[in-house]
Amino acid sequence: MTENQWTAVDRYFDTLFAPPDDALDAALQATRDAGMPLINVAANQGKLLQLLARLVGARRVLEIGTLGGYSAIWMARALPPDGQLISLEVNPAHAEVARANIARAGLSDRIEVRLGSAHESLPQLAEQGAGPFDLVFIDADKTSTPTYLTWALRLTKPGSLIVIDNVVRQGAVADAESDNADVRGIQQALAMLAREPRVSATAFQTVGVKGYDGMAIALVTDA
Repeated sequence: MTENQWTAVDRYFDTLFAPPDDALDAALQATRDAGMPLINVAANQGKLLQLLARLVGARRVLEIGTLGGYSAIWMARALPPDGQLISLEVNPAHAEVARANIARAGLSDRIEVRLGSAHESLPQLAEQGAGPFDLVFIDADKTSTPTYLTWALRLTKPGSLIVIDNVVRQGAVADAESDNADVRGIQQALAMLAREPRVSATAFQTVGVKGYDGMAIALVTDA
């Protein structure tokens, strides 16, 4: 099988389950126009995040890594009218594009983009009593994933979900000798999940328009 086949299958799935959407399509175009990296989740992955939010009855969602707001829009659409999604973004230009995309989608009342390093924003959220969150989506710099996971565990409750994106690293995640900082960060985060008694977790590989990748999903089972 080839990447062309993976992409064709994703396109087929999208026509069935994630058809063209003006707000989402505009968000992707604005991301391209701004010269930002096109590393957002695929449409079917966005739909998966939305379904996960609905399955847990999410009212509060935390996203670490906003980019252009594409995944935030997907997840926020699963929230009730009084729900809230807080998305953390370190890059001012990315945050500006994301806020415009979110406003165009009519979700400014449900999504707050907080500008600044997540290393600072996460402790602030804890101090402000912003949690517990029903869903945490971690999709930022991979080196810091263990730190983000530590805070996600502090900011969730039993029944919450934690999702980590981009865990396969083109297969390098299985290389115990890797000296790549991103790979090591993911490996450490997965090892944390595996030994964490408060969660039940798994990880899986994916292929599609985003190439060869994967996610980890953890259900918080105990405080």
